[in-house]
Amino acid sequence: MRLAVRVLSIVVAATLLTAPAGAEDWPDRIMERMEALQLPDEALALAAVPLDGPGEARFVNADRVMNPGSTMKLLTTYAALELLGPSFKWHTRVYTNGELNGDVLEGDLFLVGAGDPKLTEERLWQLLRDLRAYGIRQVQGDLVLDDSYFRLPHGQPHFDDDGDNPHAPFLVEPHALLTNLNVFHFQFAARKDGVSAWVDPVADAITLDNQITLTSGGRCPSGRRLKVEPSYQDNGRITVTVSGSLPPGCRAGNYLSLMSQETYTAAIIRGLWKQLGGTITGATRFDRLPAGVDLLATTSSPDLVTMVRDINKWSSNVMARQLYLTIGAEHRLAEDRDDLAAAERTIKDWMALKGMDPRAVVLDNGAGLSRDARMSPMEQIKMLQQAWRSPFAAELIASLPLVAMDGTMHNRLRDTGLRGEGHIKTGSLTNVRAVAGFTRDSNNTTWAVSAIVNTPSAWKSQAVLDDVLEAVHRLPGAQAAAVTRNEAGTPSAGG
Repeated sequence: MRLAVRVLSIVVAATLLTAPAGAEDWPDRIMERMEALQLPDEALALAAVPLDGPGEARFVNADRVMNPGSTMKLLTTYAALELLGPSFKWHTRVYTNGELNGDVLEGDLFLVGAGDPKLTEERLWQLLRDLRAYGIRQVQGDLVLDDSYFRLPHGQPHFDDDGDNPHAPFLVEPHALLTNLNVFHFQFAARKDGVSAWVDPVADAITLDNQITLTSGGRCPSGRRLKVEPSYQDNGRITVTVSGSLPPGCRAGNYLSLMSQETYTAAIIRGLWKQLGGTITGATRFDRLPAGVDLLATTSSPDLVTMVRDINKWSSNVMARQLYLTIGAEHRLAEDRDDLAAAERTIKDWMALKGMDPRAVVLDNGAGLSRDARMSPMEQIKMLQQAWRSPFAAELIASLPLVAMDGTMHNRLRDTGLRGEGHIKTGSLTNVRAVAGFTRDSNNTTWAVSAIVNTPSAWKSQAVLDDVLEAVHRLPGAQAAAVTRNEAGTPSAGG
């Protein structure tokens, strides 16, 4: 056995039984895979604990505090289910300080953002459609946007993106006026006579310069093979030049975030209102909602359970950050400097009540899109054990990607017999790969599993993490509960 495994295990039981063949050495095999891939021993930390049946808990460097990547979203979404409640919703409202004279609203139109993580173009269209149905065609006043729901810090936590693409959708920062995840979808379709290009949603400020050429044949490339370059003019307009080539019959697309959240939302509102046959004669302003206004319409988000599912299945960073700040906004105290601090305080107080150690966790922005976030596999296991006993366990577990079936796990472990046997959140950053969640062994015992790799060569470690999940799944159930200790001597009940 390699010294670096340093695992395992002091087994204490009323009757000491022989472990099933192969069960006792699976962490050794994981470390052998690490060696074969030339990954350092200390780069891996893992913990696996049975939750509802027999089995021997296993730990490798489990107390090591590491960057967990997007598996941090598990903590944020579980905390949200308990702190906000599964039926929590976000409500975006439209008000006016004017009077309706025929089909003319003589006054300003106010949209008050509520930090809705998924205020889509379709929902915004329906909100404005309700205003048209109310009888409003022309707004003789300003469009006023209120973003005061979040108390944001001066300079949100910076993420150093080594992809060198400031327009990447996953880098969109949270905002009370977030709409449509703040992205434009550029789409391209090649026909025999040329290549069409368009952008959705339509915005007057965007001009598309289509320089894509038609090739005679070949395979369809992904949208990433096309070059999409925005250039900004002093008047606020944006020209997006698209170049590259497509063969006939191919379609491709690309998503870009090109505007600030408030500018984007104003552009989408004006564009949709114009499509509905309406006009707004005034300017766009950003201000607080005054007293004495009248409510005109409301759009309510899906419930929190639906949002948590979207966040965890597809690892949405901006939605997770919106949710994290919402926890802060809904639990803000006078002494909190902003909602980021309020969220951290609220979640860490909740963690302490749950028997976790908040001192061992660095939440940063709550999404795991961070170079500074920290959490050990041991703390993740404590969280998963608490989640298993939570009244909202079913809602959290169902939000996680199903192994070999959907979300960020849909292409992993497809030929291993694990299809649908685990609900696993993934994490991926430069120098970071991680998995955490719930999986079943061959006796249908559910295990809490956490495995994290931190090293410059982490990109090679997906096979190691898949091996961890496969090894746990193939464990034959032990015949007695066991107690193990990791290197630091932290006890954990198995069974």
